[in-house]
Amino acid sequence: MQSARSRLRGRGTAENPPNRFERLALEPDPECPPEERTSAKTRFFRDATASVISYNTSPDIPYEASLNPYRGCEHGCIYCYARPTHEYLGFSCGLDFETKILVKENAPELLRRELASPRWRPRELSLSGVTDPYQPVERRLRLTRRCLEVLAEFRNPVSIVTKDRLITRDLDLLSELARHDAVSVHVSMTTLDEALTRVLEPRTSPPGARLETIAALAKARVPVGVLVAPVIPGLNDHEPPSILQSAAQAGATFAAYQMLRLPHGVGPLFERWLDEHFPMRKKKVLDQVRAVRGGKLNDSRFGARMTGEGILAEQIAAMFDVARRRARLHAHAPELSTKAFRQPAGPQMALFE
Repeated sequence: MQSARSRLRGRGTAENPPNRFERLALEPDPECPPEERTSAKTRFFRDATASVISYNTSPDIPYEASLNPYRGCEHGCIYCYARPTHEYLGFSCGLDFETKILVKENAPELLRRELASPRWRPRELSLSGVTDPYQPVERRLRLTRRCLEVLAEFRNPVSIVTKDRLITRDLDLLSELARHDAVSVHVSMTTLDEALTRVLEPRTSPPGARLETIAALAKARVPVGVLVAPVIPGLNDHEPPSILQSAAQAGATFAAYQMLRLPHGVGPLFERWLDEHFPMRKKKVLDQVRAVRGGKLNDSRFGARMTGEGILAEQIAAMFDVARRRARLHAHAPELSTKAFRQPAGPQMALFE
């Protein structure tokens, strides 16, 4: 289990490894007590971005445009592939990612402006492509809800991935979008083991709450599926069948999975996490991760990064496919429609109506 020297309650890691883009790095004073070395308090910073929609051309990502109200994520998932994005901001991919959150306070206003532009071509937006749009601070700031209000007004389709039951707060807006085939939700589940969730994803909703979230979305007739992510060889790779069955019973209608990805500094963080929580399994887990990543801990190539390669990766894919069909879950979310998209008249135009 985790050592007292590195434990920070409610955090995925207590470490701040050096930023790969910075020449200087801070080293903790070895004489300083562990509890005083690092502040675990979350701090929020304004993100003065001028545009809120990001675009990508990645062939293995099912959307080309995304909306991220937050940068960094308090959920603290130790494996999060988005951790290295914090290094572009001058922070660390470690504890900084969980405790220094950039907030796009004007995201709803920017979104409205971009959707109202004559240059906007209606298309699916992913909310959110990097960090969870329903992380804890959303309960207070309501940026994701306000963005959904804009999307519902314009009837622009949106797909959502979240680990948090807070999404059920917005059932009214999601139901309205669903009436126009303009929304789908993946509830991300890594495990059904609550004890594992607490150390793997410390500030996320527990597995039971996520199943209840699926049930609430299904009852509201919002298309909902389950994303088993990440599949961690040697740790939770036996769980997809039970996760899929439980999700289907709760009301999910589609399912997907993603293999563990450990880009840049996430690999060393994950190795130390195994040292702290599963030292007896560490070698097995890392050996199997390398088995699906061509002998490395990460493979960023398109076509391989989401599912891995090799015999073990093929076995996991086959097991998932069989379990998905047994649970009567579709392999893909329903295709979203742009037919109902509209650009509501602004105050000036309303004078002439």
